[in-house]
Amino acid sequence: MQLNGSEIIIECLKEQGVDTVFGYPGGTILNVYDELYKHSDEIKHILTSHEQGAAHAADGYARATGRVGVCMATSGPGATNLVTGIATAYMDSVPLVAITANVAVPLLGKDSFQEIDIAGVAMPITKYSFIVKNIADLAPTIRRAFKIAQTGRPGPVLVDITKDVTAAVTEYEKQEIAPISRSVEKITDKDIDAALALICSAKKPMVFVGGGAVISGASEELKKFVELLDAPVTDSLMGKGAFDGEDPRYVGMLGMHGTKAANYSVTECDLLVTVGARFSDRVTGNTKKFAYNAKIVQFDVDAAEINKNIMVSASVIGDVKEILSRVNAKLAKQDHAEWIKKVQALAADKPLSYHKDVLTGPYVMEKLYELTKGDAIISTEVGQHQMWAAQFYKYRAPRTLITSGGLGTMGYGLGASLGAKTAMPEKTVVNIAGDGCFRMNMNELATAVRYQIPVVEIVMNNSVLGMVRQWQTLFYGKRYSNTVLNDGVDFVKLAQAMGAEAFRITKCEEVEEVLKKAIALNKPVLIDCVIDSDDKVFPMVAPGAAIEDAFSEEDMK
Repeated sequence: MQLNGSEIIIECLKEQGVDTVFGYPGGTILNVYDELYKHSDEIKHILTSHEQGAAHAADGYARATGRVGVCMATSGPGATNLVTGIATAYMDSVPLVAITANVAVPLLGKDSFQEIDIAGVAMPITKYSFIVKNIADLAPTIRRAFKIAQTGRPGPVLVDITKDVTAAVTEYEKQEIAPISRSVEKITDKDIDAALALICSAKKPMVFVGGGAVISGASEELKKFVELLDAPVTDSLMGKGAFDGEDPRYVGMLGMHGTKAANYSVTECDLLVTVGARFSDRVTGNTKKFAYNAKIVQFDVDAAEINKNIMVSASVIGDVKEILSRVNAKLAKQDHAEWIKKVQALAADKPLSYHKDVLTGPYVMEKLYELTKGDAIISTEVGQHQMWAAQFYKYRAPRTLITSGGLGTMGYGLGASLGAKTAMPEKTVVNIAGDGCFRMNMNELATAVRYQIPVVEIVMNNSVLGMVRQWQTLFYGKRYSNTVLNDGVDFVKLAQAMGAEAFRITKCEEVEEVLKKAIALNKPVLIDCVIDSDDKVFPMVAPGAAIEDAFSEEDMK
């Protein structure tokens, strides 16, 4: 049948099962938005307050579901405003398709109004970046974009479409979209057997879980592997929820703000089995001293991650769910009871701690976990509050922590929470923010109100850029250069002005009642949680130090 470009875009989205798009219209993309209007009963469009919020919302939708998130923007500044969100998705391997429109082909390269080479701009932060200048290429390009976004290691793809293509007419034929196959072609028996030889000879093994285990849906296979190996488990920020945070074998997060038990155990272990993690510098600390007693086995879908940051003794390349399934089929039950007993004793002796006599971020996170029973989706911004959310809320299932890991994007969480709640309306969704992060994209609270998306926004309000101040305190002689935010902004009044419900808490006794009210209201709610400016995240590993040199507040005394 004959369709114009805008109709083809919508039909291709329907082919892919897209039910929600986040975006912001403008001149060059008007034809597409006109078509969206006609299909509003099939594809819901969420108009965010800013294009960056649209990208983060699409990202949050994707992380909560595993499906591709979709965002749209017009040319020029509309497209460039997506860039931070696209880069955030790229660093954390999130499947995203960003659709932008550009000026007509005859106007390209002439510094036309709102013209920019967004495909060129986005090239380093996407798996692939297209510009469509011929109507015949439109449907194949969109289909290819969705396939690339989901194949192997997921990631964002940008499709830029010139305005004349959105109006041109060509023949369109609907296609049935085949499911994406898992990456298994590089998994070999030789690699599996080499990994198993090391696994079966280990006396003190550890399992390190990363975001790849979440992405591949490998939780059941991971649980079985851990039981067969009989080993303690640690994870990265991105790996949270792949392994049950309440399991007695779990010893907490690894790295700069990981638990002492995790850091010490990885340093002492003789084998580290790494499942879908890329050895970020925030995990390894000083790479020359990372797991120096251990041989390392790495399971990862991306061959480029092998020996990139840490040299390994064996590796298997492919989808980690499939790798674990094949390993489990060959792995005899191991017994490391003494080693596990030692690690658990270490965890009991070196627990996470905080000041119990005043209102703190950790107290709020523990109370939130207690009230939600862990059955909530937690999104975060980036900073101290993010680390408290990682440390003190226990993630028992995958896709329940939605946070910017690789890029560390302040302003990410609120938009992401809108995407997550839109995708998973039956779940309680809470965004944990700092006051600095909230200022970045607080306009998305108006989006939540406009569409009555009932997210709970908790602002850990310490009137400073908390994590930066922590570094200034510890490493910069308390020279607080441009980190104090004592400008008198009243977040409660601000939220109310945008149409949200709002509460303020200043002491521990108020937390439970306010959290219960906020969740029960089923409306957009902001909680201004006033905490001390000098609260810190501990343990901590100093930059350049080994993870075994993690120190706490007690150590500083």
